Amino acid sequence: MEVYCTRPGCPRPQNYFSDLDDSSMLKTVQQKFCTTCGMPLILSGRYLPVRLLGQGGFGAAFLARDRYTPGMRQCVAKLLQPSISLTPAQLKIAQTLFEREAAVLEELGNEHSQIPSLLAFFELTVPSLQGGKNDQFFYLVQEFIDGENLEEELAVKGKFSEDETMEVLREILKVLDFVHSRGSIHRDIKPANIMRAKNGRLYLLDFGAVKQVTQTAGTSKASTGIYSLGYAPPEQMSGQEVYPATDFYALAVTCITLLSGLQPTELFDSYRNEWNWRSRVQVSSRLAQVLDRMLLPAPSQRYQSAAEVEAALKYNSQQPTMVVQPPTVTTPPPLPTQPPPPTQQPPVPVTATAPGSLQPSPRRAFSVWDVLGGAAFTGFEGGLLAIALTSLLPSPGLSIGLLGMIVGGLIFGQYRRAIEQTEMLIISAGTFALLWFFPALRAAVTIYPSSPITGVLFVGWLAALGAIAATAIFRLIYKLLSNIF
Repeated sequence: MEVYCTRPGCPRPQNYFSDLDDSSMLKTVQQKFCTTCGMPLILSGRYLPVRLLGQGGFGAAFLARDRYTPGMRQCVAKLLQPSISLTPAQLKIAQTLFEREAAVLEELGNEHSQIPSLLAFFELTVPSLQGGKNDQFFYLVQEFIDGENLEEELAVKGKFSEDETMEVLREILKVLDFVHSRGSIHRDIKPANIMRAKNGRLYLLDFGAVKQVTQTAGTSKASTGIYSLGYAPPEQMSGQEVYPATDFYALAVTCITLLSGLQPTELFDSYRNEWNWRSRVQVSSRLAQVLDRMLLPAPSQRYQSAAEVEAALKYNSQQPTMVVQPPTVTTPPPLPTQPPPPTQQPPVPVTATAPGSLQPSPRRAFSVWDVLGGAAFTGFEGGLLAIALTSLLPSPGLSIGLLGMIVGGLIFGQYRRAIEQTEMLIISAGTFALLWFFPALRAAVTIYPSSPITGVLFVGWLAALGAIAATAIFRLIYKLLSNIF
């Protein structure tokens, strides 16, 4: 029988003992030791690790067999052993979180079928490989869920459909309803912590970051900073008090990640400080409204219980699909038994997607590339005009004044959308043609006798680059002042 060594850094963790193939010997042997590092292999005298499932910065998880069950039941043995040097205070925090996970699994896992149950929790002290001191290991043994997590599933199959995402949402809401009713908050909802067993059932894993809600006066409710970047809401990232709504925010991020196949950082617009996921997915208004409210920045604006989320899903399913704004009520009002007269119906808000809208669509906002492209056009055109005007007009003051008026008109035309990208190219080409082909303006290019075309283009591009630099600096200063004031 193969037995895997759980000591971190063991150079040859695989061990094979032929005598353990005998069932009677397997049940009665006291202990086996790693043939490479001498680590005890039978954990707590009962559990035999057989292979590594995964590992991270604070430990590893192993598939193990329980030799004291008739079918050698499979289980997961999780080891707490940080791979980095921690201060005594940091190590104490890690141990506390590990013990908390064991306590939560014992309390919740044995009562809910979609939370793994706790089988054992123990400590193991063994001589260190360095000699002269001992190493301390903490183990947690829990129920093994045979399947794959949703992060792995997403990587294999791609984006989830709306029905598949709705199933995840509703199943995890059931688990969270139970967890919250027991005074706990998970605080680390994400695809990697949702496991789909081979029978299709979804499980919520990793309760190491769970937060107990206490009512004792003076007890700090601040978050300990345990969260997954991108999934955690603002109150958790800032170390403030967490709520059931904290879990709903992370669950909504999980849903839009599954729907889009993108990471949270790709769906969040940090410049506008808002989620930009609607354009990446095809989803009904029923689900979109619920997810939008779950993603609101303030916990008080989100749903306060899993029952509220479920009620909103049922209520929104009866609304017209064109309405996509988040609901503004906490508890859905009852549906009217008879339709109101047509004169009492509220007007349908005109949006970009509303069919038959008679109102013109709002002017598209300028993007950064629009602004910089316009600056390049204005600078290039201004450079060419400067060459022509200074050659044709005898007075420098008159040339500068006329040039300012023309450039100002170009900028105003871009602002009013009277000049688009196509017109910019046509105007620039036309101005260059005037400088080169018209006899009246040929004197403008004689100032570059060696290579007139190169000289004119050089002046134009130099002016364009200067305009781009000036625009970028102005935008930076404007953004800094906006953040301050």
